[in-house]
Amino acid sequence: MTTTGATAYWCELAWVPPGEVASGVLVHVDDTHITAVERAATPPPRATRLPGLTLPGLANVHSHAFHRALRGRTHGVPTATGAGRGSFWTWRERMYDVARRLDPDTYHQLARAVYGEMVLAGITCVGEFHYLHHGPDGTPYDEPNVMAEVLVAAAREAGLRITVLDTCYLTGGIGAPLSGAQMRFGDGDAEKWATRADQLRGAHAKDHDVVVGAAVHSVRAVPPHELATVVSWGHASHAPLHVHLSEQRRENADCEAAYGVSPTALLFEHGVLGPRTTAVHATHLDEGGVGLLAGTETTVCLCPTTERDLADGIGPASSLSRAGSPLVLGSDSHAVIDLFEEARALELDERLHTEERGHWSAPELLTAMSESGHRALGFADAGLIAPGGWADLVSVRLDSVRTAGADLGRAVDMAVFAGTAADVVSVVASGCPVASNGHHLRLGDVGALLTSSIQTL
Repeated sequence: MTTTGATAYWCELAWVPPGEVASGVLVHVDDTHITAVERAATPPPRATRLPGLTLPGLANVHSHAFHRALRGRTHGVPTATGAGRGSFWTWRERMYDVARRLDPDTYHQLARAVYGEMVLAGITCVGEFHYLHHGPDGTPYDEPNVMAEVLVAAAREAGLRITVLDTCYLTGGIGAPLSGAQMRFGDGDAEKWATRADQLRGAHAKDHDVVVGAAVHSVRAVPPHELATVVSWGHASHAPLHVHLSEQRRENADCEAAYGVSPTALLFEHGVLGPRTTAVHATHLDEGGVGLLAGTETTVCLCPTTERDLADGIGPASSLSRAGSPLVLGSDSHAVIDLFEEARALELDERLHTEERGHWSAPELLTAMSESGHRALGFADAGLIAPGGWADLVSVRLDSVRTAGADLGRAVDMAVFAGTAADVVSVVASGCPVASNGHHLRLGDVGALLTSSIQTL
């Protein structure tokens, strides 16, 4: 990733540790990291001025980049075709249609555009839950990790860091073989998956902007006897380990029928849960599942815009938080790419579920969007505007029709509960300016790139 050398940014307002908004904040940057933070009433010479409220970079913990091609095509009720209202499972078939069409070139083009959209939304790090490993019929490419490498290239071109969560995906359901589009997801067994993942990890062992982590797709896709191999691989590399968990009630029922325990209990029994693990969705948990996640210090990634789009349900986020599981956020299927919307949806969905207000404060939600999210992706030194941290600075307008009227004491509340991705006015990622006034400084017209890459599919 290109760096800029020593420079300084003067923030009109900035959210700084221990969680306060300060005016006139001068941030010194050397290449990719912050070296000093100080107060300065006016911008010194040669400092770049950042208007509005400057936040640490946002972390999109759960992404499937290729799902972006489905936006606008799967949300409505297709009554004209007589197809009914659809479900998660019918949506999945449409997703598989896109998965069949991708090759390294089209995947790179689409991912670059999607990551460009993320940058414009203030996202400086993405966790890509990656399982499009092989050719459409399951035949490995000559370069076994070419589909992961195009994601890394796309992220670098867009100007964000990436955690490639190389996903083990072996079965098409509990006891069912892979079929159709799923063929390209599988490596045969977990040992073969680990061998390929080792190659990817080795290729990026010295990179500071790329983390190679592991993922268990779900209890539907990885049999119990294969889980230990994935867990051992993650432990050996000190890597993040992510897993889809209980997104659908059917997953719970199938797991209970096959193994006599819930998906959470099954993962616990096989050592999948723990401080480096992030469970994605965790929508349909019983009280015991909440206790297992919190008791093992497992992080939970909520994706509210996807969960409501797919009618997954509202998970026990408040119970998880009170019990001690850190919460983070992801845009998942990219029905929208807007972590401000994800954050307030977390609070507002909980209000609908409980008929009570005030479950998380704006600073707590902002921490989930930033510091906690980066930690879940293996970047523990990101998500704070503080010396030693990654130089990620995201400036949000406080004078748009959505955010106008904020004062110093309510700036964070206004940004989190009223702001949107459209209010992001400037993005510095890893010390480099990458977006300004809604324009991507490297990619240019991201909308045109999205149109072109999606039309190609």
